[in-house]
Amino acid sequence: MEKDEQMRIGVVSDTHGDLHALRQVLDQAGEVDLWLHAGDYSQDAPYIEEKTGIPVYAVCGNCDSYTDRAPAELVTKQLGVTLAMTHGHRYVRYNDWSRLFYFGEEKQADVVIFGHIHVPVCVEEDGILLVNPGSPSRPRNGVPSFGILTLEKGKKPKFEVIEVRE
Repeated sequence: MEKDEQMRIGVVSDTHGDLHALRQVLDQAGEVDLWLHAGDYSQDAPYIEEKTGIPVYAVCGNCDSYTDRAPAELVTKQLGVTLAMTHGHRYVRYNDWSRLFYFGEEKQADVVIFGHIHVPVCVEEDGILLVNPGSPSRPRNGVPSFGILTLEKGKKPKFEVIEVRE
């Protein structure tokens, strides 16, 4: 399969400046074409870019300084798939993620990427795939994790949660 027909995207969130955990993620991710950082220490994005030489798109979270270069929300199109990313703190209430689906509809997204809850999520509703990679440094479910989003022309996006190994 041609590189321009498939894309492997690393997804991380809630790293909170833990470079040890981030190095483990980068070691385990394998070859990726793009990294997404869904906030709470979006300042780690330049570190990822420096270590991998791969572009990183990041958004600010509720624990980030809003003077950072990262925006609060980001929309990008990759291989014809619209990705909308936000940290999630403006949309998530307890375990209710329904407002993120509205965010996705508003942005005409195929995939919504968020963080904030430190727990992996992969749910599809009304054609929108909602994903959260969990946290490699401060997981609330006890399992450090990150995600890989695979895009392939003409197919539905796939998301895999990967447990960070010591």
